[in-house]
Amino acid sequence: MKTLYDVQQLLKQFGVYVHVGKRLWDIELTSIELRHIYDAGLIDGKVYRDAKMVLVHEHRLEEKETFNHELLEEKFK
Repeated sequence: MKTLYDVQQLLKQFGVYVHVGKRLWDIELTSIELRHIYDAGLIDGKVYRDAKMVLVHEHRLEEKETFNHELLEEKFK
């Protein structure tokens, strides 16, 4: 499991589709849903950890991108 898409495909196996409209929010809700699936015993610890690491990474990238975008907007006001 290497991408957000991979994690989304995992959730789809359990009938969970996440689309809030903002990528950062999608990542956060996906993380919550992933935890629910793990707590229900539907996936093992390794799959959960791998998926969670992908989500943490994607979340950091998205926050960095948002921050850079806001800085750019401020610069050109």
